[in-house]
Amino acid sequence: MKVLWAPWRIEYILGHKEKGCIFCDKPKEDKDRDNLILYRGKLSFIIMNKYPYSSGHLMVVPYRHVHSLEELKVEELTECMVLTVKCLKCLKKVLHPDGFNIGLNIGVVASASIDEHLHWHIVPRWAGDVGFMTILEDVRVVPEHILVTYDKLYPCFKGEG
Repeated sequence: MKVLWAPWRIEYILGHKEKGCIFCDKPKEDKDRDNLILYRGKLSFIIMNKYPYSSGHLMVVPYRHVHSLEELKVEELTECMVLTVKCLKCLKKVLHPDGFNIGLNIGVVASASIDEHLHWHIVPRWAGDVGFMTILEDVRVVPEHILVTYDKLYPCFKGEG
């Protein structure tokens, strides 16, 4: 029998499922570290993915609740792209990835788990980060606690790093 020990997942499995939209609700709170918000722009913000594909998996999210690119105003699109570049710069400086996957999942059939609020994914990648666990067992290994990664990245987003 194969056993994969991932005790942090039980919080998600058994935990309280929040009602409403996390991308609308979390920025209204004054708990950026708890909510994994790294940066707040005028029209959009940067938040860490709580269930990342890799360490440093970030998301750029417009504050306005829209589900398609066509609904965004030019100013919102511009700021989202500027913040995406900011993500790349900080991730390169702090985590030194070998590459990135950047994209949008639009629609449930396109794997959008939060379909109702558009957001960009910025996923840092390293040579060899897809090892036997992913290939053979369809499991990802994230080697660092998310708040440790947050604390590493936060100074860069605040211009201190």
